[in-house]
This record gives sequence, C-alpha cells and structure tokens, in this order.
Amino acid sequence: MLSLNAITVRLGGRPILDRASAALPPGSRVGLVGRNGAGKSTLMRLVAGQLEADEGGIELPRAARIGYIAQEAPAGEATPFETVLAADTERAALLHEAESSEDHHRLGEIHERLNAIGAHAAPARAARILVGLGFDEAAQQRPLDSFSGGWRMRVALAALLFSSPDLLLLDEPSNHLDLEATLWLEDFLRSYRATMLIVSHERDLLNNVVNHILHLQDGKTTLYVGGYDAFERQKAERQAQQSALRAKQLAEREKLQAFADRWRAKASKAKQAQSRVKALARLQPVAEAVSDPSLSFDFPSPAELKPPLVTLDMAAVGYEPGRPVLSRLNLRLDPDDRIALLGRNGNGKTTLARLLAAQLPPMEGGMTASGRLRVGYFTQYQVEELDHEGTPLEHMSRLMPDAKPAAVRAQLGRFGFSADKATMQVGRMSGGERARLALALITRDAPHMLILDEPTNHLDVDAREALVQALNDYTGAVVVVSHDRHMLELTADRLILIDGGTATEFAGSLDDYTELVLKGDAAAPKEAPRGNRRDGRRAAAEAREQNRALRQAAQAAEKDIAKLEARKTELERAMFDPAAAAPGDAALTMTDLMKRHADVVAALADAEARWLEASEAIEQSAAA
Repeated sequence: MLSLNAITVRLGGRPILDRASAALPPGSRVGLVGRNGAGKSTLMRLVAGQLEADEGGIELPRAARIGYIAQEAPAGEATPFETVLAADTERAALLHEAESSEDHHRLGEIHERLNAIGAHAAPARAARILVGLGFDEAAQQRPLDSFSGGWRMRVALAALLFSSPDLLLLDEPSNHLDLEATLWLEDFLRSYRATMLIVSHERDLLNNVVNHILHLQDGKTTLYVGGYDAFERQKAERQAQQSALRAKQLAEREKLQAFADRWRAKASKAKQAQSRVKALARLQPVAEAVSDPSLSFDFPSPAELKPPLVTLDMAAVGYEPGRPVLSRLNLRLDPDDRIALLGRNGNGKTTLARLLAAQLPPMEGGMTASGRLRVGYFTQYQVEELDHEGTPLEHMSRLMPDAKPAAVRAQLGRFGFSADKATMQVGRMSGGERARLALALITRDAPHMLILDEPTNHLDVDAREALVQALNDYTGAVVVVSHDRHMLELTADRLILIDGGTATEFAGSLDDYTELVLKGDAAAPKEAPRGNRRDGRRAAAEAREQNRALRQAAQAAEKDIAKLEARKTELERAMFDPAAAAPGDAALTMTDLMKRHADVVAALADAEARWLEASEAIEQSAAA
C-alpha cells in the first residue's frame, strides 16, 4: 500500500500541500486530478523521492521499484530501440555478466534468472511498445539526436513502460502524443497489473484506465472510488451537501446574531446573549463554492457567409518545391462544419491546417476561399511566443489598435481576463492561462472559421469541458487537431483522415477509428476508381446539403425552444407573482394569462418535436 501521511510542502512560504493524507490500495490505478497549480506534480515528485516533505511522510511497500520519467528527454547516438532495452537494468546487468563470467554455476543462475524475467522476449516487447508510440522499424534505429524533443520524450515513456516498475508514476503521459499513440497508451495501461499513479487531463483515459481518483484541492487530498465520471458525480453530491450545510449555518449565524444583538444590553438575558456570542465565534465557516475565471471561453459569433467557405480541388501542399507533403486534396468546408483531422504525427495534419489557414499556398490544383473569410488559427507556438513581459491588455491592444479600450477589455473578458487579470504579466501566468490568452487573441475579429491545433495541451479537465461548451456554442466552422478523444467526440461531426500523402473522409465513427488504430490498421479507405470520383463527390455534396438543412432545422428548433421556455417562465411569473410581471403582462387578466400560457406550452411541444425529428434524421444520416 502507498500511504500519504499528513504531508505538508511549502514553496516560497505558501503551503502547496497541507497535511495531505491518503491510503492507496495495492494494485490500484489512481488518477491524480486537480486544477492547474494545485500541486499534482509536487506530489508526484514526493512519491518518486525527488522531493522531501516539510512535514509528514510517505510509506511505500518494501523494495518497491518506482518508475518515473525524468524531466530531460534522452539524447545521444543511441537508438530508441537500444535506449528502451537498456531501461531493464537487471536484464542488461545479467547479460553483461554472462559475457564475462567463467563460473559455470553462476552462468546457470544467470540464465535461469534471464528466463524468469522473460529476457529473450524483451527485444520483441520493446519493439511493440515503440511501434505503439509511433516509431516504425526505421525510426527505432535512428540516433536519438535526430529526433525532436517531443519524440525523445516518447522514447523516455517507452523506456519507462518497458521497465515494468512496481509503482508506475505518469505525469501527463499524453502531452507529447498524437491521438493514435494516446489510444495505444490507454489500451496498454488497461492491462498493466502493478500500482500506478497518473496525472492526466484526458477524461477518456481517466474513465477507461483508473479505478480510483485522488482529488487534490486546497492542499488536501480526497480519494474517490471509480473513474472520472464517478468522481464528478460524487464531488457534485458533496458540493450540494456543502451548499446545504452553508445555508443552514448562515441561518444559524443570523439567528444567534439577532438574539445577541437584541438581548446583549438586558441584564436578565445578558448571560444567554454572551453564550450566543461565544457559540457564534466557535461556528467554523463553511467555504462557499467560487466561480473560476480560468473556465471562461466565449468565442464571438461571426457574420454569416454563404457556403462554401473553402474548397480544395486536386490541391497539393508542402514546404519544398516539387515535394508536396499532401496531394490530391478534394475538400469542401461549409460555415457549420465541425471537422477533426485524424492521422499520426508526421502525416501532414498541421500542413493541411496551415493550407486552410492560408499560411501555405497550394503548390498545384485549386483552392477557393470566400473573399470575406476570416480565420482564427491556434497553435502551441503562439502560446510559447507570447511576450512574457507584456500583459493581456498590452497584447490585445497591439492587435486592436483602432478599437476603443472598452472593446479591447470586452474581448479579454470573454476569456476570463477581467480587472487585475488583464494587467498581469504573461510570465506569471500558468500554461492554461496563456492558452486562453492565445485563443482570445486569435478570435478578436470574430473569425468565420477556427482552426485549432492541439488546443487542450495546457488545460485541465474542467477547462477542457468549458472549451468544448464554447466550441459547441460558436456559430462558425471548426477544424481541430487533438489527442483528446473526449473533445473530438463532443465537437466534431466530420472526420478527415490524413494518411498516405492525402486527406480523405473517414466514413466511420471515432469508435471505429479507435478500433482500427488498436488493430494496427489505421490506413485511409481505399480510393474510389477514377471514373467514380465525380459521382462520389456529387453524392457527398448532396449528402452535405441534406445534413446542413437538417442541422439548420435542428438549430432553428433549439432557438424556438429557448424563446418559448423564456416566455413560459415570464407568464408563470405573472400568474403566480403579479408584482414581478413584465410590463406587457401586468395588465392581463388571469384568464388571458392562462390562455397564452397554454398556447406557449403547445408551441413548445411542437418545437421540441421538430428538434427531435431533425436530430433523429441527422443520426440516421450519419449511420447510413
């Protein structure tokens, strides 16, 4: 069992962990969650032995092997394959000893131990792990120095998984992975039998892999049984209980205070009044749930443009003349499209995104875009290149030089940068705050299309949910590249697979794609014969038109439902509380109010039926 015993850690005099305690069952798979800055990585470093607590301690099983990824990516001339094999230090030491030992008895012991730990199957296992994380056979034999930092961190993760520690510590393991590698990792961890502690903001991973959630908040830890969805339900129940307790306590405070104020000066009641004052002092306040500005995302809605926004006709794109990364691109984007770009890193997802954002010109073929089209393009580079000395207000003012100060602040306020937050230096912000600022900057002119390349990397689970909600409320087109499957499931209704040097519509669902990836067969659907391409494009266009009409019908019904529900509430308020009635309703008789209420209820039922009919038709079209 892993036990945290009243751990306190202070950084700069401020307690990050404050007498945090928990007992993790043997063999448990625990997701460590909490808002950015709550101290998750600090706690992981404590468990890994890289940091000492100011107070309290950690109990671990005796002789437990702990696995934790180093902060620095591996480098040098060694290959990924050699690096991963070397991670099993016992195997490496035994093989080295076997080469030099002349003691036949000792050689027998060495080979017996090698057999016991499966040493002969180790190369195949190392290769399987590397393939799962995106390294083909050729890449496994390249020197580490030929890879970027992100790919070398993948090697570090592969080495950690290969070493099979008794306690596996993973701090944001999917940060450097694409969707395909994230799916493989999730599948691998499901079958991992030792104890693990995972810091992750991937809701699917936390639901499908872990069986306990350790929630870190205000320096304290609380252990919940189940995955992330179960944790959210239990936490909501606790918050409801806390709110009820707070309301009860406030009422009790008011009662005690009123008694003390009334009878304090009267001699016959002085003792009772004094006892009420003491009781009031002993009453420990229950914290009130506070809103978090880091959950604020509000994309401004663009003016309407006629479809299509962008059309690609046998286009090619790349970086070097004569060497396109992608070719034979036939793609149409409409104002209500929600598209996810799928495919392994290096296949060209970012290249296609840059083409759609007009940052790369087509090398050949045609690309047509609406003349008034505005595009908001988000990448991690924008987050990294923010001026650390500047403030959100200064960044936004530079990009909106002709706007009034109120308009500049209003755009910042959409993303939680109000009051003092607008004048905080970027260098003092968390990664999530910088990502929100970058999103605020790219949407300052209400773009008609958002292209988001890994927008969730610095966001915690709650912030990701807020981003999903904002994208679903946004009325423009969305193109997203992300390894967060939960986000893709909730925001995308078209899947484009980048594979084999081109981009094609993926006919299945994200679950179908997940199944293909885990089977090792994520190739694009075979191209239709040349003679059928025109018919196929015409059929696809007709299907899009039909789906667009259905989505517009559903959206119109949703707007009607919202208006009718608001009107129903107004009429009910007028019926039951005439003093609070709207000006137009105050003069109506009760009979008129009841008649209008009945008309609204009938109209609401009709709107809900229209929405249901359109939604079912959309689902049937997607399944066809």
